[in-house]
Amino acid sequence: MIDAREGKTTVVDVQRGDSMMSGGSRSGGERSDPERREPPTPTVGVVSLKGNERPDPEVPLKARRRRFSAQYKKKILEEADGCKGKPGAMGALLRREGLYSSHLTTWRNQREKGELDGLSPKKRGRKTKPINPLAREVRELESEIRRLQKQLDKAETIISFQKKLSEMLGISLDQKGNDETC
Repeated sequence: MIDAREGKTTVVDVQRGDSMMSGGSRSGGERSDPERREPPTPTVGVVSLKGNERPDPEVPLKARRRRFSAQYKKKILEEADGCKGKPGAMGALLRREGLYSSHLTTWRNQREKGELDGLSPKKRGRKTKPINPLAREVRELESEIRRLQKQLDKAETIISFQKKLSEMLGISLDQKGNDETC
């Protein structure tokens, strides 16, 4: 409510019925002065609303991990190195970019290991096994061994059958001259 005579604004709590003058005096158990509080600054990812619009309360099904490019990491590390000796500059940089100090620590360690290799994002998940160039040849040879083993088993069965048949008929297998009598 605005008092036109003195140009002061009175804030009234509708639920409790308390009021407070904007001139700095408190009443009704207020804990802090609204004038001393700075207006909230928009944080990263907050959308300003127009009129009666409300943000979508739906939470995405799966959160996506942030990924930073090597150039971005390099730029931020250069800015962070420039902030040494300026009180509060590092915190302002981290808030502006929405980063944590652990990001800088990790990126610095990566930079020490190797400039661009260390700064490029790592692939997450199981590591792939290196492909052995001889593995394909080994598989082919093993399949050929199995095929030849089956042929050998068939040949041994036929030979054993021929031996038993010759014994039953009384034919000697040692005779080499039988080839001509056919």
